[in-house]
Amino acid sequence: MKTLLKGKHLLSTADWSNEELETLFLTTERLKLETTLGIQHDDILRSKSLFMLFFEESTRTRNAFECGMTQLGGHGNFLTPKATQVDHGETPKDTVEVLGRMGHGIGIRNTLVGGNAWMQKVAEASSIPVYNMQCDIWHPTQALADMFTIREKFGRDLKGKKFVISWTSAGNYMRPLSMANSLVSIMTRFGMDVTLAHPEKFDLLPEAIEMAQNNARKNGSKFEIVHNMDEAVTDADIVYAKGWGPIMHVGDDEVAGLELINANPGWIVDQRRMDLAKEHAIYMHCMPADVGTEVTPEVMYGPQSVLYDEAENRMHTIKALMALTMGNVGGQR
Repeated sequence: MKTLLKGKHLLSTADWSNEELETLFLTTERLKLETTLGIQHDDILRSKSLFMLFFEESTRTRNAFECGMTQLGGHGNFLTPKATQVDHGETPKDTVEVLGRMGHGIGIRNTLVGGNAWMQKVAEASSIPVYNMQCDIWHPTQALADMFTIREKFGRDLKGKKFVISWTSAGNYMRPLSMANSLVSIMTRFGMDVTLAHPEKFDLLPEAIEMAQNNARKNGSKFEIVHNMDEAVTDADIVYAKGWGPIMHVGDDEVAGLELINANPGWIVDQRRMDLAKEHAIYMHCMPADVGTEVTPEVMYGPQSVLYDEAENRMHTIKALMALTMGNVGGQR
């Protein structure tokens, strides 16, 4: 167990070693159990402040961080670009240099094109831990909650479990690649056989694919890409299905992206597809899921769905993240 995590950033799960992630998961288990037993944790980050800078709205991410910070005894400061000088062109360095002298951590959600690059500049200049609350290419805190949820359902030894991340025909707007990138890169690190399914022209970031391939090779597991949803979900243990845009092909051209999305209807998780998976298979989604487009009501609200467990675990894993990196134990990294 590696506990020298104070001050450590989380811009992607690749920033943390398997040993460090294991420390986070074990901490999450303890904090969640103690919360269930009514044991308070308000002495861990007492009187500390977390800045939460949101470039767009959020339900689960904002409330997971804010409620988690409250339970740890600190305070979450909600910020937007318009409510700061960021919207007037203040540099990432100036923003974090000032905030770092007042608070103890900063989380940023910026899924706009270039969001990750902006966060990297913040992290380079920051004396406090920087958390990626989702950017255009990574969503590490959601991926951590997903992994923790899978461990709850299947145990810590995940060798040989089949994890499927499939594209869905969600066409009302262009979703970023961040969720799928994050999933293929973390699930292959823990021994699972990962199948990525999507139509042609919906490729992920090459860096994420390379990570998945390397992780699978190191762990003696499998990583494959298929273009048929039925083939992907057959014999799956975990079915994780959500939409993303053909960004690697059209960039941020919304019109061209929606045209390609709408040209591939029928990529939806229904009970027929869940029946192709193993009997004990679970259905996952980071939410919000488009019912009727990404998933049918019978699956979304059925016994195989663990969506609300995932959502709750956002808070528990984020509490562990903040306690380990903002707390008073472990020394500097």
